[in-house]
Amino acid sequence: MNMPNPLPKRPTETAPEVHCLRIMTVNTHKGFAWLNRRFILPELREAVQTTSSDIVFLQEVLGAHHRHGKNVRGWPDVPHYEFLADSLWQDFAYGRNAVYPEGHHGNALLSKFPILEFNNLDVSIDGTEERGMLHAILDVPGHKEVHAICVHLGLRESHRTQQLHLLGGLLDSLAPDAPVIVAGDFNDWRQQADTQLAERGLEEAFVKAHGAPAKSFPARWPLLRLDRIYVRNASTHNPEVLSKRPWSHLSDHVPLVVEIHL
Repeated sequence: MNMPNPLPKRPTETAPEVHCLRIMTVNTHKGFAWLNRRFILPELREAVQTTSSDIVFLQEVLGAHHRHGKNVRGWPDVPHYEFLADSLWQDFAYGRNAVYPEGHHGNALLSKFPILEFNNLDVSIDGTEERGMLHAILDVPGHKEVHAICVHLGLRESHRTQQLHLLGGLLDSLAPDAPVIVAGDFNDWRQQADTQLAERGLEEAFVKAHGAPAKSFPARWPLLRLDRIYVRNASTHNPEVLSKRPWSHLSDHVPLVVEIHL
């Protein structure tokens, strides 16, 4: 586990209380469209900005890639999560999961509220897949702390089972009455996560609304239910799957969006 990364605290005691958050989660596919045929990060940024989300959970977001930086037209001079944050999300946090000669990628959080501290939990199993969970504590007006956990789990079910156990340990360490949001790419096509996380008091937004997780992969013809948004000490409302254009052409996963009431 990496050590916590404290950030300068920005007091919000005088700000109006906030009781409704708009949440988005999306696997950015490292900034490329389906089958890596086209670099679409600028288009993705424009689309994300139209959702008016308060907190954005990102998976497979590039922190650096030296070869692409030289060869891909329109490649930004800053990390992808910072490029996506632009001027709309005042704070962001990045957890590096996979490192290779050309660069690295991982999970990221964009937040319109101050991030008090963040920590990246390495949940890689046996070194076969580099995976992580990015945990941030947000300073949302009217609340002592709000926890946001961005998740990207492995492709093997045995690995996901162990990773969900590690997530459970993290959840057990949090204040029992604090609002918690867990979102991301669970790769849970067999739909095993709900039962394990329900034991920790988490409820999934689409399961609550429709009886099953959302179909989110592949983006062109969503069939598999891989992406999730869970909450504890909060309620979810109006969950949406953004499966039409332009979203169907901006990644291999479609984004999920939901309102969360604290």
